[in-house]
Amino acid sequence: MYGRRMVSGGYNLLKYSHLKRTNAALILLFSALILQTGCNSETKYRTNTDKAMGKIISEKQLQATGKTSPFSIERPSDILRRRLLEGQNLQTSGPASLGSDKLKKIKHWPEKNYPAATTGGNVAEINEVNKPLKISLVQALQIGARNSFEYQNQKETVFQSALSLDLERNTFRNIFVAQVQNLLSTDTRGERAVSGTVTSGSLGVTRKFQSGAEVSSSLAIDFANLLTGGGASSMGLIGDASISIPLLRGSGSHIVAEPLTQAERNVVYAIWEFEKFKKQFAVDTASNYLAVLQQLDSIKNSEADYRSRIVSAKRSRRLADAGRMQEIEVDQAVQNELSARQRWIAATQSYKQGLDSFKTFLGLPPDAFIELDPNELELLTSPTKQIITQINDEAKKPQADIETTEANALIELTEPDYKNAGPYEIQESNAVQLAFNNRFDLKVADGKVYDAQRKVVVAADALGAELTLLGKAESIGSSRNISSATSPDTRFKINEGIFSSLITLNLPIERTAESINYRNSLISLEQAVRNVQVLEDSIKTDIRNTLRDLLEARESMYIQAQAVVVANKQVKSVNMLLEAGRVELRYLLEAQDALLSAQNALTAAVVKYRIAELAIQRDMGVLEIDEKGLWKEYYSGENQNVKKENIPD
Repeated sequence: MYGRRMVSGGYNLLKYSHLKRTNAALILLFSALILQTGCNSETKYRTNTDKAMGKIISEKQLQATGKTSPFSIERPSDILRRRLLEGQNLQTSGPASLGSDKLKKIKHWPEKNYPAATTGGNVAEINEVNKPLKISLVQALQIGARNSFEYQNQKETVFQSALSLDLERNTFRNIFVAQVQNLLSTDTRGERAVSGTVTSGSLGVTRKFQSGAEVSSSLAIDFANLLTGGGASSMGLIGDASISIPLLRGSGSHIVAEPLTQAERNVVYAIWEFEKFKKQFAVDTASNYLAVLQQLDSIKNSEADYRSRIVSAKRSRRLADAGRMQEIEVDQAVQNELSARQRWIAATQSYKQGLDSFKTFLGLPPDAFIELDPNELELLTSPTKQIITQINDEAKKPQADIETTEANALIELTEPDYKNAGPYEIQESNAVQLAFNNRFDLKVADGKVYDAQRKVVVAADALGAELTLLGKAESIGSSRNISSATSPDTRFKINEGIFSSLITLNLPIERTAESINYRNSLISLEQAVRNVQVLEDSIKTDIRNTLRDLLEARESMYIQAQAVVVANKQVKSVNMLLEAGRVELRYLLEAQDALLSAQNALTAAVVKYRIAELAIQRDMGVLEIDEKGLWKEYYSGENQNVKKENIPD
């Protein structure tokens, strides 16, 4: 008997040891599963998310614009802003001035370091930044695309819309849940204390379909071990499953997947808005660049005028000393010299302020040593020099005299024609149609009308009755705890469980909130339609005004070119007459004022015409901007002088 008990006890001990090993192995298995799926590094999460967003954005770029282009929200470490701060030893307030990768890690920072900055942010032609830097218009466009804060904000808006889309897509993916827990408990209420452990592991999956159906299932394993009373143990295995299907209200993919549909469209809208922003940003960059150069040209004109006034004041002093001019005229000449100096100083300061503002617009430090290339303005003004030459040549030809005053009365005023029209002065109807076909903001407005229509459908669906079919399969198998640790292991039998089905009918008796929401959805639809109409009118107005600006600026260039010729001629004539003592000094001063005004007005007209050329392309939606910020101008085909591209890739 003693030996048999020993053998039996050894068998029980072996069985208990085997169960403990099995228990430990399963605990390790579940723990490894949890660690594998739930403990990925933060860096891996971030990089995986970036890859997924890159795919979404490429997909939506192709859908929105018919092409894809590189897209990233990472700020490179070699962007010009940082290089200028470091290379020119500019003042900074702290590490944040150079970028997030320069920040000091705070306590409990989740990653090993801050996200590493990439390269590729530098403009290829810009090498040395430790000396005054002269940038061209092409470089300004590239610099703005890499350094502008607003440009970066717009890119992040696109990226965040892709994040929202991925979250909505996740609603219709398989969602897995895994959990492991271990309970240690002691019960001292009986004659003997009972201690034991219960180790549980569960794995479940849920899935929502665009039809509205939801399916979920889970499987749980329990291991109950007694640490007292012989160390009995038992395994429990239990499974659950359920399915829910809406049959009336809330059913159908057009209702269930509406948030996903809207998220898909929102990414397209964001890309369209970004494309529109790029066009506007490029035109604004060119406008600001040329405006600063116009101020620089104003300095040149003011300087020449100031020198001329100095000469006039000195000459008037000599003439007064010779008794050929009154002292009051000398004082007038000196006053004009002082006024000219004031204009020269004001023009200089205005240029510096404009340059600082432009640097800030591009995202560069305002105290950086940067200059703009005046040759950009020279290229624009070179045609006006030819106009001035033609005017001078025409002036040398004999002119027919007007014989009678009656002839003056017969002179007819002619409206500006399109004989010398530029390449972008196209017909208004063609320009408006191009805008309707290409404006991304109009596409967004039209898309939001469709969005509003879908919201009406969803709101109307909520007014109906709700009928839901629910099916469940529960408690297939059984669980184990300390009190059932001495029971046999559970066997998983599919035909043994609790099976149930439920049909729920919610009658549409109280639908006040839903009816109000439905009425609001119809109002929103009307508002969306009006937004399209308002935008249409705005587009037509923009096109018409910009075409008028083109015509006016072109005529102004010819008029101001003639004014410069006349003013130059007048200054020379008055100088000769003044030397001969045949005119008063005030005539020379007035001629100098007219020359300065005509020179500044001519430059302003040239700049205005060029900006209007870019603006009409922007307003028609045909100005293409690549990922570097460079533009490709539109070839309309209405004028053979149009250049297909004015900036190389």
